[in-house]
Formats: sequence, structure tokens, C-alpha cells
Amino acid sequence: MPVDKLQMSRRGFLGLGAAAGVITLTACGTSSGGSSAGPLVMTVWGGDPDRKTYQARIDLLVKKHPDLKVKLQLIPGDSYPQKVQTMIAGGTGPDIMQVAESVNTYSSKSQLLPLDDLAKKAGLDPEQRFGPVGSLYTYQDKLYAIPDRSGAVTVFYNKDMFDKKGIKAPTADWTWDDALDAFKELTVPGKVWGYSGAEWFPQWWSLAYQNGGTIIDANGRPAVDSDEVVEALQWAGDLVFKHKVVPSKADYADMGPDIGGDQAFPNQKVATHANGFWVMSGLTKAAFAWDIAPMWRGKKQAVSAFGSGLAISRTSKQRDNAFKAIDFLTSPEAQTEIISSGQDVPANLEVQKSQAFLKPSWMKTQVNMGVFAESSEFVFRAPFIPEWNEMQDVISNGLADFWLGKERSAKKALTAVQKDLESLIKSAG
Repeated sequence: MPVDKLQMSRRGFLGLGAAAGVITLTACGTSSGGSSAGPLVMTVWGGDPDRKTYQARIDLLVKKHPDLKVKLQLIPGDSYPQKVQTMIAGGTGPDIMQVAESVNTYSSKSQLLPLDDLAKKAGLDPEQRFGPVGSLYTYQDKLYAIPDRSGAVTVFYNKDMFDKKGIKAPTADWTWDDALDAFKELTVPGKVWGYSGAEWFPQWWSLAYQNGGTIIDANGRPAVDSDEVVEALQWAGDLVFKHKVVPSKADYADMGPDIGGDQAFPNQKVATHANGFWVMSGLTKAAFAWDIAPMWRGKKQAVSAFGSGLAISRTSKQRDNAFKAIDFLTSPEAQTEIISSGQDVPANLEVQKSQAFLKPSWMKTQVNMGVFAESSEFVFRAPFIPEWNEMQDVISNGLADFWLGKERSAKKALTAVQKDLESLIKSAG
């Protein structure tokens, strides 16, 4: 697995991350008016920076609502789904649990509590608070999680290289042709490539949705063999093997072990790189000028987002308190801590548009952070089906030869993937 994908699974296309073990911290209200109920259990995944930021937000929650008690459990990402499902099956599921693309694996098994009534009671309008991602975590028209972290794919670009070639900064109005023209200008054969590539599914899925395609249609059927999706994937593949403006796997291997776009961009091997917020962590000491921009458009604008939401397990005995906590944790006061610590992009749009986000204290260079709020308007709703993990395996395996250049036809590759997905989803149903 390329480092880009390992890195992404940490932040996630709403994916899971790694931690050394289960870490439990407790924040308790000490007011005489405190609740007599036990602490709310909140499970999350991630590393030590995630633990610190979640705990800081919980501390703010308890300060605001002294009647609440919260116990934070950090669970290793690779064992997170099994651990929380075991807890739920045993009747001791977490009151609040972090979820991502597997949300509908849980909800299809009735392991999560629908949140529509609680949100309405609390006056929380997901669309107003989070924009298009507000409905991301729905299954069969019911809301199962409230967005917590959500940063769209953005384009990282080397300003020095762009200036040297006299190319203006990328914009949301760039077309595929504009992008390709720039990539060609920026490419120095064998030394520098114009773009890092779109092999990872959030990247080429963005192209597919821009082209009017979809991975799973409105009726829940696979649609990867449609003309729109085929054209998008072919365009991405041609960048590597026809136009040679993206490094091939062999080119990346020549750069060193475990090198992907996340490393090639800071090393000035690629001039543009479309990925998530975490890429910034490798650019804080960059020796060149860089910035971020919205992703280009196809027939329309569409872009993937990365992040996670907060859900309530069916076994929670403190549902009102759990939602009270979620409501606060996704409010501007608590969400500001996410960017203050440099953890991720807060899902709350008000925070994304705030000075705390636009000019974070840890950012030592001038970066157009407003791109995240701008791009949030373009986020497409990902097909979070119960068979998500199996679907990813089918797609990854089915396109392996395509990305190696052994199979140059996107149509042929996706026709085979379509058949496998139809078998998967039919058998699961």
C-alpha cells in the first residue's frame, strides 16, 4: 500500500487509524448539580495528537455542562470495528462513537441509534451547520452520525514552479483540459512531473462525479461501467501512460522506498498534488513557496471529503446526554480546538470560515485556508453502503493491472469490476 493510502487511512476517506493501545481518560463534572448517571463512554481511533485534541474538547464540554461526565477510550484503528461491535453486542456499547465510511455497516445491523429526532429536539440542523456533508452519514433516509471532522480534497501546488512557467494558480474554474495543459508545462521528463496522480479512489472518484458519474446509483446498484465513470478513469490513467505527466509506479519506486504523492510533493518531484489536510504537516519547513487551491472541475464541480462523524450506539442508556455532548462537540466553541491543535479540518462551516481557521497560529506561511470552506460546497455524497470494505477490495483488485499499465483500457477494467460488484451487492442483499 503506498504511503499516501497509509497516511489517508489515519485521517481517512472517513477511514480508520492506528494507535498503540486502548487509552482511557475521564473528565467528570464536579458540580453539586451533577448527574448521578455513570460517565458517557466515547470511543475514537487515532494517535496521541488525536487523543489530546479530543480530551481538550471534552474538557470544554464538561466546563460548559458540569452535569456531564465523559470517559474517552482510544482504540487501535485496526481493531476498532471489532471492538465496538463486541461492546454493542454485549450490551455495553459506547454512548458516543466515532464512525467513518463503515457507518452503514453498523447502521444496517441496527447497532446505531437514528439521530433525526434528537437533532430536531436540540435544534441542530446538519445542513446549516455542516453544508453538504450534513447528510453524509445517512442510511435509508435516517441520520446516524453528526459530522465532526470533514476536509475536502484540495490541490497543493508549488508556487515557485508555477511562477517560473508563468502559470496562474489553479482555481475551481479550471477544466480537465486546463489542468492537463498545466501539467504538461510543469513536467520536466525524468525529473519533475506535473501532477502526483489520481490512483487512490477518493481522487479518481472525484473525477468520476465531476463527469456526471456515480459509483453506486440512486437505487443502490453499482454503476462503475457507465460512460461517465469510464471516461474519468481513462483520463486519470492517460495522465500516467499517455501524457506522462504523472509518475508511474516504477517512477515512484525510483524516488525511494514508500514514496507517494505526500512525499513527492514536498521533495519537489511533483508540481501539484490533490489530497487532504494532513499533507500540510510535511510542508511546515518547505524550502519553496506553496499554496492550496480548489480542485479543478469536469462537467461540474465535485470533490471527495475526508473526516469522521459522531454516533450513538443502540445500547446507550444516556441517549439525551450523549446527544447533548455531540451537539456541543460539533459546535464552534469545541470545533475550534480541532484546528487550533492542527489536528484536522473541523466539519463546522462557521469554524472553517473563522479567523482561527483561516490564519491558525501554527501556520507560518501565507496559505489560502479559505479553500476548505469553498470546496465544502462541492463535496459529493459518498456511497457508504454496508458492503463498503468488500467494495473497496473489489475495486482495488480489479484496477491493479490498470494502474500498472498492463491493462490500458478503463472500459475493460471497469466492466470486470462492475460484474464483481454486482455479484457482491446481490449476494449481500
